[in-house]
Amino acid sequence: MEKVASAAAISLVLFSSVALAGETVKIKDITGREVEVSVPVERVILGEGRQIYFTAALDTDNPFGRVVGWRDDFKKADLDGYNIYLQKFPEMEKIPTFGGMKDGTFDIEQAVALKPDVIIMNTEAKSATEESGYIEKLAAVGIPLVYIDFREKPMENTDDSMRIIGKLFGKEERAEDFVKFHDEQIAKVTDVLAKQVDLKKPVVFMERAGGYSDDCCMSFGNENFGKMVELAGGINMAKDIIPGTFGTVNPEQIIASNPDQVIVTGSNWELYVPGGKWVGVGPGADKAEAARKLSELMKRPGFTDIKAVTDGNVHAIWHQFYNSPYQFVAVQQIAKWLHPDLFKDVDAEATFKEMHERFLPVEYHSGYFASLKAGS
Repeated sequence: MEKVASAAAISLVLFSSVALAGETVKIKDITGREVEVSVPVERVILGEGRQIYFTAALDTDNPFGRVVGWRDDFKKADLDGYNIYLQKFPEMEKIPTFGGMKDGTFDIEQAVALKPDVIIMNTEAKSATEESGYIEKLAAVGIPLVYIDFREKPMENTDDSMRIIGKLFGKEERAEDFVKFHDEQIAKVTDVLAKQVDLKKPVVFMERAGGYSDDCCMSFGNENFGKMVELAGGINMAKDIIPGTFGTVNPEQIIASNPDQVIVTGSNWELYVPGGKWVGVGPGADKAEAARKLSELMKRPGFTDIKAVTDGNVHAIWHQFYNSPYQFVAVQQIAKWLHPDLFKDVDAEATFKEMHERFLPVEYHSGYFASLKAGS
């Protein structure tokens, strides 16, 4: 089993040599902190339950073997994915759970009692972790905390984060294999786009978690899904409206921008918002039901008469691509939506299936995408 790691993700200053068993090494995490850790770690606390997405890619045979504690978000944020893992690994329900660092419900005494070798945290928890003095408190009892990042600047930090975790787990070669696959899949899009002259880039409105609440509308600045849109040959509508990674736009801004395409992120959030208007794409999702709910969302003020809706260029994509090392799948699918003629031979579904076969312990289940455009 694994421990909650307040991990400042190790940037590319990773060690070229493989650490010996039980060797204490200095790891530079994503925030630039140098952390001493005895590797390979055997007991890990995951600062977020969805960190199992990377754990499973490295510890494929036994993804919960190191995990001694984790945050309680996996089941709530990705119920379908959680149930798929639960069916194969029923022991995961016995792992002690924690609240979040940001909302003040992380139990440090519980964490210490689990005797983790490391706690891995996402960078968005850094401010709360520092303000609470948890790093010093954990260090005083010999528990290192390491930051990683698949969310704030994922297109910049995913490869380094995977290498950091590979170092912690003693799975450097496996991590490099994943990084190579990740980068090759993105290159299938970016290499094609780089050869285009006078490429017409459609304006795309990325709505974050559309229908999760009645408010309109959460979106992305020049990172995360916003950056994925740019890599896929589009113009992120909110790029100059939202200064950071996440923010909001109002219906008037959507109308004024009149985007060519709308992409809504969604997941099975029945445990968060029972019976909500969110679009439940994800593993094994009902695509027809997802398309129906997506169509309903386009009846809100700000959407009804924009070009994307009139032309049927409205899509839904699995929200959890935003917080996992799987973003290359999203880049491929978005590119295919934006430039179908250029990417006839790119199949994001097949790419994700191959990733499951090569790196994950569970079978692939279709359902991560939905569209109002026939054939998309």
